[in-house]
Amino acid sequence: MARLRNSKSFRNASIFSVEELIWLLHTRYGPFRWVQRYEPITELVYTILSQHTSDLNSQRAGDILLNKFGSWEAVTEAPLNAIEETIRPAGLSKQKAPRIKGALQTILKLRGTLSLDFLAGLPLEDAKSWLRQLPGVGPKTTAIVLCFALGMPAMPVDTHIHRVSKRLGLIGPKVNADLAHDLLEPMVPPNEIFSFHMGLIVHGRTTCKALRPRCNDCVLRIKCPSKMD
Repeated sequence: MARLRNSKSFRNASIFSVEELIWLLHTRYGPFRWVQRYEPITELVYTILSQHTSDLNSQRAGDILLNKFGSWEAVTEAPLNAIEETIRPAGLSKQKAPRIKGALQTILKLRGTLSLDFLAGLPLEDAKSWLRQLPGVGPKTTAIVLCFALGMPAMPVDTHIHRVSKRLGLIGPKVNADLAHDLLEPMVPPNEIFSFHMGLIVHGRTTCKALRPRCNDCVLRIKCPSKMD
Protein backbone atom coordinates (compact mmCIF):
# COMPACT_ATOMS: atom_id res chain seq x y z
CA MET A 1 0.00 0.00 0.00
CA ALA A 2 1.27 3.50 -0.81
CA ARG A 3 2.22 5.56 2.21
CA LEU A 4 0.70 8.85 3.28
CA ARG A 5 2.95 11.87 3.36
CA ASN A 6 3.32 13.67 6.67
CA SER A 7 0.78 16.44 7.21
CA LYS A 8 1.99 20.02 7.31
CA SER A 9 0.65 22.70 9.59
CA PHE A 10 -2.73 23.94 8.37
CA ARG A 11 -2.09 27.53 9.37
CA ASN A 12 1.43 27.68 7.98
CA ALA A 13 0.70 25.88 4.72
CA SER A 14 -2.64 27.63 4.00
CA ILE A 15 -3.65 24.53 2.04
CA PHE A 16 -7.39 25.02 2.34
CA SER A 17 -9.55 27.75 3.73
CA VAL A 18 -12.37 26.41 5.88
CA GLU A 19 -14.84 27.92 3.42
CA GLU A 20 -13.20 26.00 0.58
CA LEU A 21 -13.33 22.74 2.54
CA ILE A 22 -17.00 23.23 3.39
CA TRP A 23 -17.83 23.98 -0.25
CA LEU A 24 -15.95 20.96 -1.62
CA LEU A 25 -17.43 18.57 0.95
CA HIS A 26 -20.92 19.99 0.39
CA THR A 27 -20.52 19.61 -3.37
CA ARG A 28 -19.44 15.98 -3.09
CA TYR A 29 -21.58 14.71 -0.22
CA GLY A 30 -24.21 17.33 0.63
CA PRO A 31 -26.48 19.03 1.17
CA PHE A 32 -26.58 18.55 4.95
CA ARG A 33 -29.68 19.81 6.71
CA TRP A 34 -30.02 19.70 10.47
CA VAL A 35 -32.98 17.70 11.78
CA GLN A 36 -33.29 16.75 15.43
CA ARG A 37 -32.31 13.10 15.78
CA TYR A 38 -33.62 12.46 19.32
CA GLU A 39 -34.80 14.66 22.14
CA PRO A 40 -31.81 15.65 24.33
CA ILE A 41 -32.15 13.09 27.15
CA THR A 42 -32.49 10.23 24.69
CA GLU A 43 -29.55 11.56 22.68
CA LEU A 44 -27.48 11.62 25.85
CA VAL A 45 -28.26 8.01 26.77
CA TYR A 46 -27.74 6.70 23.24
CA THR A 47 -24.44 8.56 22.96
CA ILE A 48 -23.14 7.04 26.20
CA LEU A 49 -24.18 3.65 24.84
CA SER A 50 -22.32 4.34 21.57
CA GLN A 51 -18.92 4.61 23.24
CA HIS A 52 -16.62 1.93 21.78
CA THR A 53 -19.34 0.22 19.78
CA SER A 54 -21.27 0.60 16.54
CA ASP A 55 -24.26 2.90 16.08
CA LEU A 56 -26.37 -0.16 15.29
CA ASN A 57 -25.52 -1.89 18.57
CA SER A 58 -25.96 1.26 20.66
CA GLN A 59 -29.32 2.09 19.11
CA ARG A 60 -30.51 -1.46 19.62
CA ALA A 61 -29.45 -1.39 23.28
CA GLY A 62 -31.07 2.01 23.83
CA ASP A 63 -34.34 0.88 22.27
CA ILE A 64 -34.39 -2.25 24.43
CA LEU A 65 -33.59 -0.22 27.56
CA LEU A 66 -36.37 2.29 26.98
CA ASN A 67 -38.90 -0.36 25.99
CA LYS A 68 -38.13 -2.50 29.04
CA PHE A 69 -38.41 0.25 31.66
CA GLY A 70 -40.89 2.50 29.85
CA SER A 71 -39.25 5.83 30.64
CA TRP A 72 -35.89 7.34 31.54
CA GLU A 73 -37.35 8.22 34.95
CA ALA A 74 -37.88 4.50 35.56
CA VAL A 75 -34.26 3.81 34.59
CA THR A 76 -33.07 6.10 37.41
CA GLU A 77 -34.81 3.78 39.89
CA ALA A 78 -33.90 0.48 38.25
CA PRO A 79 -31.34 -1.88 39.83
CA LEU A 80 -27.90 -1.41 38.29
CA ASN A 81 -27.58 -5.09 37.39
CA ALA A 82 -30.89 -4.95 35.50
CA ILE A 83 -29.61 -1.99 33.45
CA GLU A 84 -26.34 -3.81 32.81
CA GLU A 85 -28.11 -6.90 31.53
CA THR A 86 -30.44 -4.87 29.31
CA ILE A 87 -27.70 -2.86 27.57
CA ARG A 88 -25.36 -5.82 27.07
CA PRO A 89 -25.70 -5.59 23.23
CA ALA A 90 -23.83 -2.26 23.36
CA GLY A 91 -20.81 -3.79 25.11
CA LEU A 92 -18.98 -2.55 28.22
CA SER A 93 -22.28 -2.71 30.10
CA LYS A 94 -20.61 -2.66 33.52
CA GLN A 95 -19.07 0.71 32.71
CA LYS A 96 -21.97 2.21 30.78
CA ALA A 97 -24.79 1.24 33.17
CA PRO A 98 -23.53 3.34 36.12
CA ARG A 99 -22.74 6.22 33.77
CA ILE A 100 -26.26 6.24 32.37
CA LYS A 101 -27.95 5.87 35.74
CA GLY A 102 -25.60 8.41 37.35
CA ALA A 103 -26.12 10.97 34.59
CA LEU A 104 -29.90 10.65 34.71
CA GLN A 105 -29.98 10.82 38.53
CA THR A 106 -27.74 13.91 38.51
CA ILE A 107 -29.97 15.70 35.99
CA LEU A 108 -33.05 14.84 38.06
CA LYS A 109 -31.36 16.08 41.23
CA LEU A 110 -30.16 19.35 39.70
CA ARG A 111 -33.21 20.16 37.57
CA GLY A 112 -36.10 18.28 39.19
CA THR A 113 -37.04 16.84 35.80
CA LEU A 114 -35.39 14.77 33.09
CA SER A 115 -35.21 17.48 30.47
CA LEU A 116 -32.20 19.17 28.89
CA ASP A 117 -34.17 21.55 26.72
CA PHE A 118 -33.06 24.47 28.91
CA LEU A 119 -29.52 24.14 27.55
CA ALA A 120 -30.64 25.69 24.26
CA GLY A 121 -31.12 28.98 26.11
CA LEU A 122 -27.59 29.06 27.54
CA PRO A 123 -24.42 30.38 25.92
CA LEU A 124 -22.58 27.51 24.25
CA GLU A 125 -19.73 27.36 26.77
CA ASP A 126 -22.16 27.37 29.70
CA ALA A 127 -24.17 24.55 28.13
CA LYS A 128 -20.97 22.55 27.65
CA SER A 129 -19.90 23.10 31.25
CA TRP A 130 -23.29 22.02 32.55
CA LEU A 131 -23.21 18.74 30.63
CA ARG A 132 -19.59 18.02 31.50
CA GLN A 133 -20.47 17.78 35.20
CA LEU A 134 -22.49 14.63 34.51
CA PRO A 135 -20.88 11.23 35.16
CA GLY A 136 -19.25 9.76 32.05
CA VAL A 137 -19.89 12.82 29.88
CA GLY A 138 -16.83 14.14 28.04
CA PRO A 139 -16.25 16.55 25.13
CA LYS A 140 -17.58 14.24 22.42
CA THR A 141 -20.81 13.30 24.22
CA THR A 142 -21.36 16.94 25.13
CA ALA A 143 -20.91 18.13 21.56
CA ILE A 144 -23.17 15.41 20.14
CA VAL A 145 -26.04 16.26 22.49
CA LEU A 146 -25.77 19.99 21.84
CA CYS A 147 -25.32 19.66 18.08
CA PHE A 148 -27.68 16.84 17.16
CA ALA A 149 -30.45 17.29 19.75
CA LEU A 150 -30.45 21.07 20.18
CA GLY A 151 -28.93 22.44 16.97
CA MET A 152 -26.22 24.34 18.81
CA PRO A 153 -22.83 25.07 17.14
CA ALA A 154 -20.80 22.44 18.98
CA MET A 155 -18.29 20.35 17.01
CA PRO A 156 -18.38 16.60 17.74
CA VAL A 157 -15.08 14.89 16.90
CA ASP A 158 -15.26 11.17 16.26
CA THR A 159 -12.50 8.87 15.02
CA HIS A 160 -13.15 9.75 11.36
CA ILE A 161 -13.09 13.52 11.89
CA HIS A 162 -10.00 13.22 14.08
CA ARG A 163 -8.16 11.22 11.41
CA VAL A 164 -9.20 13.40 8.45
CA SER A 165 -8.41 16.62 10.31
CA LYS A 166 -4.87 15.42 11.00
CA ARG A 167 -4.35 14.33 7.41
CA LEU A 168 -5.55 17.70 6.14
CA GLY A 169 -3.28 19.54 8.57
CA LEU A 170 -6.19 21.17 10.38
CA ILE A 171 -4.69 19.92 13.65
CA GLY A 172 -1.25 18.65 14.53
CA PRO A 173 -0.34 14.95 14.30
CA LYS A 174 -0.13 14.58 18.09
CA VAL A 175 -3.38 16.36 18.97
CA ASN A 176 -5.77 13.98 20.75
CA ALA A 177 -9.50 13.82 20.08
CA ASP A 178 -10.48 15.74 23.23
CA LEU A 179 -8.25 18.70 22.35
CA ALA A 180 -9.38 18.53 18.73
CA HIS A 181 -12.86 19.65 19.80
CA ASP A 182 -11.45 22.91 21.14
CA LEU A 183 -9.20 23.50 18.13
CA LEU A 184 -11.60 22.69 15.30
CA GLU A 185 -14.73 24.40 16.60
CA PRO A 186 -13.38 27.99 16.48
CA MET A 187 -12.14 27.49 12.90
CA VAL A 188 -15.66 27.09 11.53
CA PRO A 189 -18.46 29.70 11.39
CA PRO A 190 -21.16 28.62 13.88
CA ASN A 191 -23.82 28.27 11.19
CA GLU A 192 -21.56 25.89 9.23
CA ILE A 193 -20.47 23.56 12.03
CA PHE A 194 -23.13 20.93 11.41
CA SER A 195 -22.35 20.80 7.66
CA PHE A 196 -18.61 20.74 8.33
CA HIS A 197 -19.00 17.91 10.83
CA MET A 198 -21.21 15.86 8.52
CA GLY A 199 -18.98 16.48 5.50
CA LEU A 200 -15.84 15.35 7.30
CA ILE A 201 -17.46 12.29 8.84
CA VAL A 202 -18.90 11.09 5.52
CA HIS A 203 -15.56 11.78 3.82
CA GLY A 204 -13.76 9.74 6.50
CA ARG A 205 -16.15 6.82 6.22
CA THR A 206 -16.29 6.61 2.44
CA THR A 207 -13.04 8.04 1.07
CA CYS A 208 -10.36 9.00 3.61
CA LYS A 209 -10.42 5.60 5.30
CA ALA A 210 -8.00 4.57 8.03
CA LEU A 211 -6.17 1.75 6.26
CA ARG A 212 -6.88 2.18 2.56
CA PRO A 213 -7.72 5.82 1.79
CA ARG A 214 -9.20 6.25 -1.68
CA CYS A 215 -7.03 9.21 -2.61
CA ASN A 216 -7.60 8.79 -6.35
CA ASP A 217 -11.29 9.44 -5.78
CA CYS A 218 -10.83 12.27 -3.25
CA VAL A 219 -12.46 15.64 -3.81
CA LEU A 220 -9.68 17.20 -1.68
CA ARG A 221 -6.80 15.49 -3.48
CA ILE A 222 -5.40 18.53 -5.34
CA LYS A 223 -4.34 20.30 -2.14
CA CYS A 224 -4.23 17.51 0.43
CA PRO A 225 -0.81 17.40 2.15
CA SER A 226 -1.23 13.71 3.00
CA LYS A 227 -2.34 12.27 -0.34
CA MET A 228 -0.92 8.92 -1.33
CA ASP A 229 2.34 8.91 -3.29
